[in-house]
Amino acid sequence: MAEAEKFLDLPLEEVLGDRFGRYSKYIIQERALPDARDGLKPVQRRILYAMHQEKNTHDKAYRKSAKTVGTVIGNYHPHGDTSVYDAMVRLSQTWKVRKPLVEMHGNNGSVDGDPPAAMRYTEARLSAISSELLRDIEKQTVEFIPNFDDTIEEPTVLPAKFPNLLVNGSTGISAGYATEIPSHNLGEVIDAVIMKIDKPEAEVSELMTKLKGPDFSTGGIIQGVDGIKKAYETGKGKIIVRGRAEIQEQRGGREQIVIDEIPFEVNKASMVKRMDELRIDKKVEGIAEVRDETDRTGLRVVIELKKDANSEGVLNYLYKHTDLQISYNFNMVAIHDRTPKLLNLPMMLDAYIAHQKEVVTRQSIYDLNKAKRRAHIVEGLIKAISILDDVITTIRASKDKADAKARLIQEYAFSEEQAEAIVTLQLYRLTNTDITALQAEAEELRKQIEELEKLLTSEREMLKVIKSDLRAMKKKYKDDRLTKIEDKVQELKVDLDVMVASEDVLVSITKHGYIKRTSLRSYAASNGEDFALKDGDHLLRLVEMNTTDTILLFTNLGKYLFLPVHKLPDIRWKDLGQFISNIVQVEKDEYLVEAIPIREFNDEDFLMFFTKNGMVKKSELRLYQAQRHSKALVAVNLKGDDEVVDVYMTDGTGEIFLTSSKGYGLWYKEDEVNTVGQRAAGVKAMTLKEGERVVSGQIFKAEEDPSIVMTTHRGAAKRMRLKEFDRTSRAKRGVIMLRELKKDPHQIVDVHLVQREDQVVLMTEKQETTTVNPMDLKANDRYSNGSYVLDVDQRGSVVESWVKPGYEAPFKLEDENSQ
Repeated sequence: MAEAEKFLDLPLEEVLGDRFGRYSKYIIQERALPDARDGLKPVQRRILYAMHQEKNTHDKAYRKSAKTVGTVIGNYHPHGDTSVYDAMVRLSQTWKVRKPLVEMHGNNGSVDGDPPAAMRYTEARLSAISSELLRDIEKQTVEFIPNFDDTIEEPTVLPAKFPNLLVNGSTGISAGYATEIPSHNLGEVIDAVIMKIDKPEAEVSELMTKLKGPDFSTGGIIQGVDGIKKAYETGKGKIIVRGRAEIQEQRGGREQIVIDEIPFEVNKASMVKRMDELRIDKKVEGIAEVRDETDRTGLRVVIELKKDANSEGVLNYLYKHTDLQISYNFNMVAIHDRTPKLLNLPMMLDAYIAHQKEVVTRQSIYDLNKAKRRAHIVEGLIKAISILDDVITTIRASKDKADAKARLIQEYAFSEEQAEAIVTLQLYRLTNTDITALQAEAEELRKQIEELEKLLTSEREMLKVIKSDLRAMKKKYKDDRLTKIEDKVQELKVDLDVMVASEDVLVSITKHGYIKRTSLRSYAASNGEDFALKDGDHLLRLVEMNTTDTILLFTNLGKYLFLPVHKLPDIRWKDLGQFISNIVQVEKDEYLVEAIPIREFNDEDFLMFFTKNGMVKKSELRLYQAQRHSKALVAVNLKGDDEVVDVYMTDGTGEIFLTSSKGYGLWYKEDEVNTVGQRAAGVKAMTLKEGERVVSGQIFKAEEDPSIVMTTHRGAAKRMRLKEFDRTSRAKRGVIMLRELKKDPHQIVDVHLVQREDQVVLMTEKQETTTVNPMDLKANDRYSNGSYVLDVDQRGSVVESWVKPGYEAPFKLEDENSQ
């Protein structure tokens, strides 16, 4: 029974919750978060206090780090030695803290993330500014508590004669809280504290006239004053920090980028490695070599550029894709009144000022009591010297020290303290001149007591003392700001030619969605023959383009794919291209309707869409310039079972010719179609009857005077001239273009507007093809059914026809014309 009573039967959640709660409280208060008053975490405070107690200060020799770590563990911080040593090393790293609190001899790590030497090899001591954090600690200025084994006492906070939390910042992760406080310039912080003392209601915008923003030990450039202001107002905010880079000209017209400052907490070696990987992987064009030339004189990373490289573009690319530019997020959490709090700037300054008031109060009380005690003793000594002979006689007549003290108290009304001072007085002090020295000391003490009492009763006097002390700190320790602050965040635009080697290639797209880019050499080697195709597939476009261009692919389901040419697979002319689904996911019954090559998304160009249910849509081309290339995007909003039949790029001044499956043709001007947004559905293009659909929408220029070639499911082909038609207006029925038959009337498969050299290919349901030269067909009027060009009884009905695509070099012609 007694054994069972030792154990409690508790639910696991309750036990876990309770224990984790206690652990969290410990982590938050005793490990990961700094105190708002002195800006230190417990382990840092213990290291500094231990070094101070051991007299391991800046004016004495260095001492083995291991000895200090041993003292800290043995007396104050019962944790692993590595955690203590790591904390100690960080306090000495000039690239991590703005004002190092520990000075270290030996390898204390590097900005490349190298580990420091073991603690048995390094030596350390407190830095001069650390002594200011600890100054007057022996005057009972702060509260002490027993250490972990109750053998000695340790301070709960340091007097902190300068605002260390803002000067050195802090970073840490605890249970449920994280903190990220940047470092600042000592002179600026002190000016802000003094402003807050003089004007307690000062707002952030006023304080920022003194405290401009963070000042990182690694320098660099901060962009975004709004982010700083927001952080100072709320405790959270985001700024952009970038390294300092300069473009320098070299001999022979080359340039190089020289980086001499990097963002805070960035590992230089990793950054340089990443830059070199961009060069090796050819992610960015123009980098010839990346060198780390850092030596004892300072940090220097050189990026040597190739001749005629776009140096601005490369630098912007490095800012965007490497740690040469990072975003820094303020999260100013600190322990305030024993609780973790998100602090804004005024709260931080107030916490520090309140702490200083308490420190100065306690210090003054300590000094006052000490001065009063001494004044009392001096008074006794003056009195004793004035009746010296009597005093000596009394002492000589006494049995021992205790008796002598008792007699002095009894006979001359000295107090206990005064009697003790008299009996321990050395004889040489009894010279006649000494009384003047004592009187001078008494006067000095009287003045000191008066001043201290005045200080303790007047807050104004106290604030004067705090301010003069802070000014002395500023005079002694201030230095120039290292980090430059810029108002606005620069928007990084990276030109495509920086990332892509400019090269002319041949892009081929097939109807079934096989796409590739081929080098012009591979095409020439095959003389343009033996193009790889699957059965039943045919070439949609064959265009000479540049790797910096883009191709837009439009599908029957109203989607489009945005494909930069440099991202297309590079495949030989004789090999099959890559299936479009392997690049961008498309649906099973989706196929390509058109491919349009784009050099620039000009404002004056438009896209025109025709759908089988008789809709037309015109949108500005620039709306189709996509940022994401990973999935199919909406090109036109289709209703019900509608599908896109044709897509054109146009300048808005053309003519439209529409054909329905039942043989009606409609011609009107393109400007009858208004421009709408990218995701709109468009307007009615042509009036259709039951069971009728649009098979073709064509755009042409009136001066081209093309021939109209139509193909029917019964294997007939017919050529007509445009003059057979009258131009009317949008959404009409159109006019008939075939002789109506009672039995098995011709259904139009497709219509093409052709020039003299074009060839039209017809394909049957058995995947057999026939090529027709349109000019071999005589021009007919609207009331004939044309000529049969294949036997459908043997070869099956015609299901598709197209104009054989030729080799296009559209941009070359444009570029030559523009010159």
